[in-house]
This record gives sequence, C-alpha cells and structure tokens, in this order.
Amino acid sequence: MTAEAVIQAWNVADPEAIHPLRRVSEDAYWESGRAQADMLASVIPDGAKVLDFGCGDGRVAIPMTGLGYDVTAVDASQRMLARLTGAADLTAVQAGADGIAAHLGRRRMDAVYALAVLIHHSWDDCLHIIGRLRAATKLGGILVLDWPLSDTPEEADSWIGVTTWSAQQQADACARIGLEPVDGALPWGVYRAVKAAS
Repeated sequence: MTAEAVIQAWNVADPEAIHPLRRVSEDAYWESGRAQADMLASVIPDGAKVLDFGCGDGRVAIPMTGLGYDVTAVDASQRMLARLTGAADLTAVQAGADGIAAHLGRRRMDAVYALAVLIHHSWDDCLHIIGRLRAATKLGGILVLDWPLSDTPEEADSWIGVTTWSAQQQADACARIGLEPVDGALPWGVYRAVKAAS
C-alpha cells in the first residue's frame, strides 16, 4: 500500500472500522488511548516535547497532554484532525511525513511516536516515514514505532493489513537511519535517535 492510498482509506473509513474498541464502546476506545499514553510515559521523559504522528482523533495525544507533555499531533487526514479540534493544550497539524519539517523548522522533538501507522505501509514508504520521524527527533531523543518483526516478513496488502520486517531488515534500516534499539517492555519498538552510520 502506498502512503497516499492509506491516507485516502482513512479519510473515508467509518470510525468503527478504524479501531475495534469503537464497536465495544466509546469509553473503551478512549480508555485504550489512556492506557497507551501511560505506557509511552514509561519511556518518554516527563514534560517532553512529543510528536504524535498519525494522531487520528487524538485517542493517545489527548491523554499525553493530560500527563503534562507538550504534544504536536500530526495527521495527513483532515477528516481525522477535524475530530480532534477542540482538544485543549495541543498543536494539531495536517501533514504527511514530508510536511513535518516545514512545520517544525529547526526545532526538534524530545520524542516521537507513531502507533498503528507504519504497519499499514509498504516497506519503502515505511522507511521513508521513519527517516522523516528520525529527522524530527533530537539526537538522543526517543522514538516509539509500530515496526513489528516476523520470521516471515511481508508487506501489507490493504489499508488495514500489517507490514512486518525481518530482524536483519530492521537492523540494517536502523543503522542507515540513525536509530538504536532500546530495551523496553512496550508492545512497540523503542529507539534512541543516534548518528546514522556513514
């Protein structure tokens, strides 16, 4: 799936199709975001400037703000961001991976996270996005990425499919992009921004 195809699919998707907990209840959906924010807080320093890439309607960004983080919520889907409007104390930006730099300028984030985003993209688009997210992160900063490993890696074939990576593919990409895996107990990969291999 190309990045454009994924964004278009999210733009027209029924909110219940976006996250399975929406079919349970709105409370369950928002509680899952609070739980994920608590997990992120276990690896992101207190009060950090964070970027939520693919923020959707703010399920995680809003509770991160409540935990005292300075949140910039980024999504390429205007429809998603329209659901986020009215949330206090965060900056919402409509942009894809290539638009982040224009918004940030020379400013870099202490931490960046992308949950339920990268898994839907092709290997090439995923690497492109991760490269842009790394560029938005301060040296030594934290990135939390949904970048799953598998013994049988494969690319997603639909906007809700899952792209997986071999350990070697991921290690090679980390070296090129400038990411150092951090041992964490989260369901997503945790990385430190380092200088890329030359």
